[in-house]
Amino acid sequence: MRALGIDVPPALLDKWVGWLAPDTQPFFLTPQQAQAWGFENDGREPRGEERDTFRTYAVDSTASVIAWLTEQQFAVLDKPIRAQLVRAQVRHGRSSVPTVRKWQGLLGPELKAQADGHRFVWWKSLLAEHAEKILQTFISEDLLSPSRHAEVTNWPAALPRARELAGTFADGSGPNCFGTVMAAAGVEGADTVWMMCEPFEEWLAEHTAPGGRDDVPGTVFVWRNEARVQHAAITIGDGWMLHKPAQTWWSPRKVRSVAEVRRATRTAGWRLSRHRLIG
Repeated sequence: MRALGIDVPPALLDKWVGWLAPDTQPFFLTPQQAQAWGFENDGREPRGEERDTFRTYAVDSTASVIAWLTEQQFAVLDKPIRAQLVRAQVRHGRSSVPTVRKWQGLLGPELKAQADGHRFVWWKSLLAEHAEKILQTFISEDLLSPSRHAEVTNWPAALPRARELAGTFADGSGPNCFGTVMAAAGVEGADTVWMMCEPFEEWLAEHTAPGGRDDVPGTVFVWRNEARVQHAAITIGDGWMLHKPAQTWWSPRKVRSVAEVRRATRTAGWRLSRHRLIG
């Protein structure tokens, strides 16, 4: 499988299936909905890949009850309850509640029977025969552009791991833009963790100086708002740049032109500064 111009190993594809359609899924409800429909709070918060798949950080705070259901538990609910449950996920801001209209051509008209006929949730049984197509589409829905690492002809010695990292997906949620920049510059293990702002700022202060040119390898672009650092990327020369758009499991470490990255990161309230690697 290829996604965004990047080869996806079979073992990682298997993980993606499990992350998009975990065996047990969270359904977010208000206390009133939970009582009316017979659900209790299971007491477990989504974590890791679950947080990103369902974008739990965007869920309405009024939906304070989380019911965890397997596909079998979901299927045996009365259809009116399934319909209300799925509609509630849309209202509360839970992600991965796609439209039937978009997917019934691939998955068949029986998709309408899962819930209210308009929306549904992913289960592994739906991905069984079409995993590659579904995941390719899911990833592209995040408006991520393909990686252009294959177009790079000169990989700089000053960035010892840039070539290794470019055009790869991390093995799960967490690894982010800060760790990608640091790892490209040679910081061991930075590409495998959710790098916080503080250690990135410390590294930036110790290993860079203000300034740098867009066409020279090793210029670190840093975007900030009034509160804190928001994003980072690093030039690899000849007008190319390496960055990781997000910490999500489907966000790759990719190469784009400097101009493309600047356009993609243009955000109200962010300001850009440049820093050149030293020593």
